[in-house]
Amino acid sequence: MIAIGVGGADAVDVMAGMPWELKFPKIIGINLKGRLGGWTSPKDVILKVAGILTVKGGTGCIIEYFGDGARSISCTGKGTICNMGAEIGATTSVFGYDQKMADYLNATGRNEIASMADNIVTYLTGDPEVYENPQEYFDQVIEIDLSELEPHINGPFTPDLATPVSQFARAVKENGWPEKLEVGLIGSCTNSSYEDLTRASSLAQQAIEKNLELKSEFTVTPGSEQVRYTAERDGLLEKFEKIGGIVLANACGPCIGQWARKGAEKQKKNSIMTSFNRNFAKRNDGNPNTHGFVASPELTTAFALAGNLKFNPLKDYLVNKDGKKVKLDEPRGIEKPSAGYDVRDKGYQSPAEDGSSIEVVVRPDSNRLQLLTPFRKWNGEDYKGLKVLIKAKGKCTTDHISMAGPWLRYRGHLDNISDNLLIGAVNYFNDKTNYVKNQLTGEHDEVPKTQRYYKEKGINTIIIGDENYGEGSSREHAAMEPRHMGVKAVLVRSFARIHETNLKKQGMLALTFANRNDYDKIREDDTIDVTGLKEFEPGKQLRVILHHSDGNEEIIMATHSYNENQIAWFKAGSALNLIKQQGR
Repeated sequence: MIAIGVGGADAVDVMAGMPWELKFPKIIGINLKGRLGGWTSPKDVILKVAGILTVKGGTGCIIEYFGDGARSISCTGKGTICNMGAEIGATTSVFGYDQKMADYLNATGRNEIASMADNIVTYLTGDPEVYENPQEYFDQVIEIDLSELEPHINGPFTPDLATPVSQFARAVKENGWPEKLEVGLIGSCTNSSYEDLTRASSLAQQAIEKNLELKSEFTVTPGSEQVRYTAERDGLLEKFEKIGGIVLANACGPCIGQWARKGAEKQKKNSIMTSFNRNFAKRNDGNPNTHGFVASPELTTAFALAGNLKFNPLKDYLVNKDGKKVKLDEPRGIEKPSAGYDVRDKGYQSPAEDGSSIEVVVRPDSNRLQLLTPFRKWNGEDYKGLKVLIKAKGKCTTDHISMAGPWLRYRGHLDNISDNLLIGAVNYFNDKTNYVKNQLTGEHDEVPKTQRYYKEKGINTIIIGDENYGEGSSREHAAMEPRHMGVKAVLVRSFARIHETNLKKQGMLALTFANRNDYDKIREDDTIDVTGLKEFEPGKQLRVILHHSDGNEEIIMATHSYNENQIAWFKAGSALNLIKQQGR
């Protein structure tokens, strides 16, 4: 199997019988040599790769890990590496089937699947000649020696700023990052396997035995009920609680801002460390001054015991409650529980066998739920007179476009959640967030308020974006909100794959500068036309006319990746509209 992430809108369309398409990806091969040891964990592999490829280096590519080192990594360790592949823009990440995978299948009650896989093992991994001569088969090859790999800490504010632990104290000093660690958070979907928790709990056990205490707040978020139940049964969670840790519900929690962090509203400059996958500004607690660093669960636990980012657990000592200097030993982990995995309540409720008679009723005065109104179809004309809502500068993730945290309560109410539209994006023209110029009044205001003003006056708008626009979580709200609010087009230097598709699904124009330097030509007071829509077809560029406020005009070209089906979505007003037209 190959698993490729899609947005929720994609999933719904496929369930309704529409085809799903993908531009054929390139393949990046990562040859892992040696073996992990000591403080280094699978998390450090992907943190290292993120530093090499950056958040957009894997865009349009499948990442394939191979080599002796790959086969030595546990199945759940492989899962951590692949899970975080989204942070480098990868279409997906894969390892060939091996004994570690068979062991995990057997441990989780899937013996029959393991047996079937073992019978066709040669078909579930790369051909020998590929791995012997990778340069001939992969579009890019990276080699990493696991025996020499250091633990890494990535961040702040981006998951690809990778720093080896031996250089981290210096980086903290040189960059002026807050030295005190306020909170350490471990777990999440990325890093909460049984192996992860045993490695972290081995440090908690050391803290108990060496009379150490936490110097930072510390939370544990199990990634599933099976892991939580098994970890509780085996006493792992009790160890965390004994040193003062707090076990949270096995849910997304702090990773997406669902965390009642006291004092975050004061927006003080501070540092936290997590074993999560994303650390964009404001993501975890809504505070733009929270410096979020990403590391393995065991490294995060060690730093929480130290409470200081200049600490290096590989060589530095801690002072315990008796005033004695003690040093942490290397963490020890167990790949699979000796008593097997267990769970009592899987939390799954099966749907009705026949749902045709079910009626969805939403109260008219609800501020949490709202029935969707179909978007209007294209009127057959070119887009004329578009005002620039915002020219986003630098990183603009889906967190910047549609903030998480407390806003998630409105995910079922499109109009209410649209009040967070682009409030995290940096305005190119003033380097501020959520502060743009209203071209009709000349005044500056919040992005959603400005866009609502345009919508009320019947003025359509355009968003200008930088590189890898829309990276991060694949929330379709980041595409639905601008569409709902009256934005017609998004013109960027480059898109993150899923967000580009989500924009197309909502009937929006997702365009890319033919000349990336034309981004610099967009002025704050421009009025923009997008022409050529009547001849809109795959591979054919569209013409963009910039009407400057000084009376001058410039013509630039925009490219797109629409195919015939996606152009049909645009003309119908959205993919859902087309589904309805076709009677699906």
